[in-house]
Amino acid sequence: MNPYRSRVFSAIRSILGPHAPSHKALDFGSGDGWFSRKIQEEGLATEVISVDVKQRPHSLVDPLVYDGVNLPFENGSFDLVYAIDVLHHCPDPRQSLKEMLRCSRGLILLKDHNYCGTAGWLTLALLDELGNRRFGIPSPHRYQRDWEWFPEIEAGGFAVEEIIHPAICHTGLLGWATNGLQFIGLWRREPS
Repeated sequence: MNPYRSRVFSAIRSILGPHAPSHKALDFGSGDGWFSRKIQEEGLATEVISVDVKQRPHSLVDPLVYDGVNLPFENGSFDLVYAIDVLHHCPDPRQSLKEMLRCSRGLILLKDHNYCGTAGWLTLALLDELGNRRFGIPSPHRYQRDWEWFPEIEAGGFAVEEIIHPAICHTGLLGWATNGLQFIGLWRREPS
């Protein structure tokens, strides 16, 4: 098992565990489907719908392929909507986030990045290129700066449940250099 994914999943399990199981979850930007499968196998959700902008070869799940702009679901269709290392790959992360918020009637989970200065941005861009280019995944480098996505989540009717920052995703020297750029957050829709 990939050590990075294992560490990320361990943190996700700790943050979602008290809320599990979600009946119906949406894996936004499911990639090869590893997290979709793991979240369902571990009982964090009873049903996981995977969605992505393309079908990857050798995927563990078959995602619903969509246009990358409008999710093909009704408002409030899911108890949990999550994106793991995805939003910064979207052409317009804020629009994608709004679509995620629209589709959740309960929880939103994000694992992504945040930077505050040029050194942080350059570090994330280098990691993205090294980690994703070989798989043909574009890296437009649209990282969250100074927690700018959080007010949008709150404006969408969600309150923070828990934030893990720094998220321990890497070990050793790489961890020292990058864990402060990693976060995992969980928000709950507030009653109307």
